[in-house]
Amino acid sequence: MKQMKFMYDTVLSGLFALYIYVVFKVILFKFAVVDIPFLWHQLQRNLGNPIYIRHRLQTANFRPFESISHNIQSLSGHDVINLYGNILIFVPYGIFLMLLSKKSKMSVVGVVFRSFALSLSLECSQVLFAIGSFDVDDLILNTFGGLLGFCVFKFMSAASGLIRIGSFRFFAEEQKNQRSEYDSNEENGKYRGNAVMSRHQ
Repeated sequence: MKQMKFMYDTVLSGLFALYIYVVFKVILFKFAVVDIPFLWHQLQRNLGNPIYIRHRLQTANFRPFESISHNIQSLSGHDVINLYGNILIFVPYGIFLMLLSKKSKMSVVGVVFRSFALSLSLECSQVLFAIGSFDVDDLILNTFGGLLGFCVFKFMSAASGLIRIGSFRFFAEEQKNQRSEYDSNEENGKYRGNAVMSRHQ
């Protein structure tokens, strides 16, 4: 039992690490190769010359729902991917948080806070490394994605619970029917035995 739990925890942690790698690859590197030396070079350059960081902040969006409304109005291929992609990429994060939490007891506030924190770190990293732009709407969409993952997990847990309860009830009913049938057969057997004995007497 302990060995199975260890294997489960190891596989789950490995999948979570792979997921985080994919998130950073998609958001920071835009599907390109994860280049750590490049990040180090960007960090040194930007800290030595903050004008790069200042430029990123000047082009950032700090107005909630501005980018979202623009994406909804234009609905071009890029805008649709940006709108739904920012939500969907954080759905697994909400599910992983629940799976990794002790007895899956993390609250909705905990999931929202952690989703927001991860999204904020990614947005700030884009400014710090000058490889993207800060957008408050990305924070909103990412956090909503984490919340959606929490809801998916709760729904699946409730559904599996109902299936287990239904299976248990079905099994209990089958056991009850079998027991009743056995008792009935036993009673019939005793009755036939008594009848035979009566005829012989």
